[in-house]
Amino acid sequence: MFLSTLTPKFYFALTVTSSFISGLIFVFEWWHFRKYGTSFIEQVSVSHLRPLIGGAESSPPAPAAFLAGENETSRQNMPECKVWRNPLNLFRGAEYSRYMWVTGKEPLTYYDMNLSAQDHQTFFTCDTDALRPSDTVMQKAWRERNPQARIKAAYQALELNNDCATAYVLLAEEEATTIVDAEKYFKQALKAGEMIYRKSQNCHSQSPQHEAQLRRDTNVLVYVKRRLAMCARKLGRIREAVKMMRDLMKEFPLLSMLNIHENLLEALLELQAYADVQAVLAKYDDISLPKSAAICYTAALLKARAVSERFSPETASRRGLSTAEINAVEAIHRAVEFNPHVPKYLLEMKSLVLPPEHILKRGDSEAVAYAFFHLQHWKRIEGALNLLHCTWEGTFRMIPYPLEKGHLFYPYPSCTETADRELLPTFHEVSVYPQKELPFFIHFTAGLCSFSAMLALLTHQFPELMVIFAKAVSTGEVASSQSHACGA
Repeated sequence: MFLSTLTPKFYFALTVTSSFISGLIFVFEWWHFRKYGTSFIEQVSVSHLRPLIGGAESSPPAPAAFLAGENETSRQNMPECKVWRNPLNLFRGAEYSRYMWVTGKEPLTYYDMNLSAQDHQTFFTCDTDALRPSDTVMQKAWRERNPQARIKAAYQALELNNDCATAYVLLAEEEATTIVDAEKYFKQALKAGEMIYRKSQNCHSQSPQHEAQLRRDTNVLVYVKRRLAMCARKLGRIREAVKMMRDLMKEFPLLSMLNIHENLLEALLELQAYADVQAVLAKYDDISLPKSAAICYTAALLKARAVSERFSPETASRRGLSTAEINAVEAIHRAVEFNPHVPKYLLEMKSLVLPPEHILKRGDSEAVAYAFFHLQHWKRIEGALNLLHCTWEGTFRMIPYPLEKGHLFYPYPSCTETADRELLPTFHEVSVYPQKELPFFIHFTAGLCSFSAMLALLTHQFPELMVIFAKAVSTGEVASSQSHACGA
């Protein structure tokens, strides 16, 4: 009796409402997957519903990367998920802030800036800061979140001590709006830093506190000299920048973890001093040293330079690859395996953004940082990008399951996507490798939305027929349940 009283308008409203709600769920699921890389419904089901239905004791299945040799693989992957300071990071006041003034977009994430604040506290502070009022003020300045408060504190430190090197460093990084102004501040920081460094050298053996102070003053001096070399590079004085970097690496050879050689590689490529680039690679592209996109792709670029001008895919398919071409292709495959995100930026298949202050090796953040500075070097060598375009995708045939087993490197770490989303701005579409399949619930909600929309359209066009069909389906279900009851 209830079904016989329902009108076509009811069925039309029901199907339209169902289509609208399922469409909203589909749009939200798609947005959540694009932003966070997971299905919202699946995440909620695993986190909240599984314990309610008695699944709390069962642990989730291990990721593919940990199926074979779990302990060994996890030990291999953990170091590669470490976040590193970008060796070529830009200046906040002279570059990042100017970008924000022009576009209205914040180029740095809070997570990235917080890591930088921690770096500054590690590099530029020590236990003896309480002995010098200016250093006490700067210790507080590095913890300030507000840029204007940091700049104000730097000026307060200079009022207490006109030779406070870290105050000049902060002003160079954050107040200077041009590279020329930043260089002036860094020159003042260098003068003050060298004086303090010499004093610390004379006293470092007196106590552990003096040793800590020497380490801090060494960090300040190395940082200032490196940034001065980067200023010279940006202002076109490239030979001067190369000399400063070489001198710095000779003076402090134990600070190789700062990756100053990557600054040197980029400057030498700008000079087109390829023999010097090869000499640097011979020293740092070693199996015992950690790799980077700059090392791997620069090695590939030098190999490609030898054959790219005469390379033709048609000719190569007819006569086969020469030895030099095979070496170039293998170098490209090696680089792509290390960081598969880089080629799309070099081939301009994806748009670049300003590189973050920290990068994740083998991740999208490292790819952005590398391509931002090295794209011009690839364009300068005729045919290099064409060779990359023809060969880079062949890498993936050698590593069909990159999360489980690599070819020349460890399996690709599964943590890169999460870290890159924290490091890169929200307006940048993070590159994901390997590409994830769409979750089941996106397919389900899309199908449900389409099916209910089709029913709504049919109900609108053929109301009487759809009412008869709905009643027949409902009546059939009722008759079936009654027959089952009678049989029981």
